[in-house]
Amino acid sequence: MKGRIEGWARELGFQALGVADADLSAAEPRLLEWLARGWHGEMEYMASPLRARPAALRPGTLRVISCRMNYLNALPARLAEDRAQIAKYAQGRDYHKVLRARLQALCDRIQAEVGEFGYRVFTDSAPVMEVELAVRAGIGWRGKHTLLLDRDAGSWFFLGEIYCDLPLPVDLPQSEHCGTCSRCIDVCPTQAIVGPYQLDARRCISYLTIEHKSAIPEALRPLIGNRVYGCDDCQAVCPWNGFARPTGEQDFQPRHGLDDATLVELFAWTEEEFELRTRGSAIRRIGYERWLRNLAVGLGNAPTSPAVVDALSKKTSHPSPLVREHVEWALTRHQSARSGLAA
Repeated sequence: MKGRIEGWARELGFQALGVADADLSAAEPRLLEWLARGWHGEMEYMASPLRARPAALRPGTLRVISCRMNYLNALPARLAEDRAQIAKYAQGRDYHKVLRARLQALCDRIQAEVGEFGYRVFTDSAPVMEVELAVRAGIGWRGKHTLLLDRDAGSWFFLGEIYCDLPLPVDLPQSEHCGTCSRCIDVCPTQAIVGPYQLDARRCISYLTIEHKSAIPEALRPLIGNRVYGCDDCQAVCPWNGFARPTGEQDFQPRHGLDDATLVELFAWTEEEFELRTRGSAIRRIGYERWLRNLAVGLGNAPTSPAVVDALSKKTSHPSPLVREHVEWALTRHQSARSGLAA
């Protein structure tokens, strides 16, 4: 049965599938230590006790089926400072929708074979320790940047889980292969990876531009550069990603030119344009206000030009105090830059 499930998963576009048991008691102390340090920032859902207790989140859970789907649409590249750097996973269709539909289709195939069974599908839709479960399911190991790694696929992939009551045989974890490499730690712009396997999310650009709802700390704004939604730096330098394979999924190809758009161009979107162009995209979840906040930071870090200053000046009276604060900060940086040139 497990072999047939693996075959159906590949037919549905998953590159790997593994099975883990539902006992995460050994991982719970590490989670509690991370929370005690406050490294989860504003992500209160991370503090849910259900994260380390699958059988409490979905009663009757015996096994967790962990699946992996590649999303790399092109080789990573640093864009010019006047262009918006958007994490690759967010350039195409919302992965939540794609993976959830595929995982549900997999459950339908299983149910057609074994009859009714208890299950629940997850794709970042509940407090699930997906990397820990994937490690236990043998489809990768945890890298020093805390993401899942695989020797043949790197880390450019999404994870999805099926909590179920089927007594499937479990897989063995992979051995780790990071060795002495510290490239991901060294490259982090904000030094959010405070040590091997230790991430202070409060400093992480992905957290700051997506999960963080309030003002971005001023000290970190210059370090964000032109990264307006997420950050791929730690993945881009990982040697194992040299083996990553481009996705064949059309849904993960860039939409609306988000792989090479200018900061000025995106900052000019009206709220209606934002809603229209992010329909079906993971970007929509941050909303228009935080979208402008992030772009204002990017524009504040961009080379000074009449177009950049003009774009920012048009938003000085924006109704959102959050947007105005970041616009004023950005304009101050350009005024200082121009004063320096004049001197």
